[in-house]
Amino acid sequence: MKCLAVLVCLFTLAPAAWAERRGEPATDPRAALRAMEEAFSAVADRVTPAVVNVSTVPRKGTAGSPEELERFREFFGEEFYERYFRRRREEVRATGSGVIVDPKGYILTNNHVIENASEIVVRLSDSRKFTARLVGRDPKTDLAVLKVDAPSPLPVAELGDSDRLRVGQWAIAIGNPFGLDRTVTVGIISATARTRVGVATYESFIQTDASINPGNSGGPLLNLDGKVIGVNTAIVAAGQGIGFSIPINMAKDVMRQLIARGRVVRGWLGIVIQDVTDELAGSFGVREREGVLVADVMKGGPADTAGLRPGDVIVELGGVPIREVPDLQRQAASAMPGQTVTITVVREHGRATVKVTAGEMPTDEPVAGAEEDESWGLAVEPLASDPARRLDLPFSRGVVVTDVVPGTPADKAGLRRGDVILDVKGRPVTDVQGLYRELGALKLGESAPLYVHRPAGSGGGHREYLVLERPSAR
Repeated sequence: MKCLAVLVCLFTLAPAAWAERRGEPATDPRAALRAMEEAFSAVADRVTPAVVNVSTVPRKGTAGSPEELERFREFFGEEFYERYFRRRREEVRATGSGVIVDPKGYILTNNHVIENASEIVVRLSDSRKFTARLVGRDPKTDLAVLKVDAPSPLPVAELGDSDRLRVGQWAIAIGNPFGLDRTVTVGIISATARTRVGVATYESFIQTDASINPGNSGGPLLNLDGKVIGVNTAIVAAGQGIGFSIPINMAKDVMRQLIARGRVVRGWLGIVIQDVTDELAGSFGVREREGVLVADVMKGGPADTAGLRPGDVIVELGGVPIREVPDLQRQAASAMPGQTVTITVVREHGRATVKVTAGEMPTDEPVAGAEEDESWGLAVEPLASDPARRLDLPFSRGVVVTDVVPGTPADKAGLRRGDVILDVKGRPVTDVQGLYRELGALKLGESAPLYVHRPAGSGGGHREYLVLERPSAR
């Protein structure tokens, strides 16, 4: 009761205190609270018609072929089969949210809401249903654009400016959590530019304590003016009041490209990068979190042509300071192919400037390879012919586990150094990129059965299944 009294006191005194601080005449605290209440209701009334329910029908085979299911039943037993695979096959529809951003019927949502869908159905607040067409999707930011054909212009939500956000501002989320249509929740902006959440390759999330739950994904995060400032994407399942939204300015650029060409074009430097840890900083003449270390340069790529070297520490790109891997990823990706960018590096404890003409990022380029390794706690290498002979393996596909970090998902799954990952969810693994594509397609909290060959001391060995779980839940 004491806490409640303090909270009420703060809410009733704060409007008058702030008015006095700004030199404005103090108003009746109750009137100020009613005005705030009216603001929340006005946003809900105005934007709710533009928030849609997105349902999908999974493509056939995504829940596992009969052969795959029988194989897993044999290895894991009937209980695992009933709890995991049969449940997945019976999940006919998955539900998320979206927001109409153009009266012609363009809808912004999350990639994970519609991935693996054979059919997408959009339901409006007036109960009208439309079959939606996928315009394009971008797994690297977890965004997608849908299009519905309606006989008349649709209600839209106005897009705001996420670069102007400040911590402490009000935030309003609208979506369909657990299938509860158009639920409105209120909180504040808890933080901006959050990275390393583990949801996408390019991250600069808005963190909010406005309640976000499964089903909110793809719905809008709004300011008090009713403008969209973010696309709700993920939560920390183990916490409370910790949700993440993709900044709308990032979403605008992705959306424009998806509508224009069906894909996103990004700049590419052709380097493998890692953070500068405290242990590495002194060796390279920089401070911790000052710059990003070039671990390798891809032969013939833009960076190689320009003269970048392994061991260079990139501290600035295009005039923007670089402190960590996500900074460099975003800045490099924002360069248009063919654009020349100036990179400042620390090389042998001195500074040097290199001009690099950005290339176009290959579709399957694992730019965040090091981060993907860290998120799973797993380091792998291709199964080349020499390692295959050394391990005396009777096959050529798969990737070799070279390291497992204690306490990570890979460690909890039971993976060991020397294991060879053959299949993920019944799909053969032929290279490192293929493994991370399969793992990257998992939703937070989803499990991926791995088919693993575990070598014995002098050759041979045996095969077994392990379950690797992606932490948290959307």
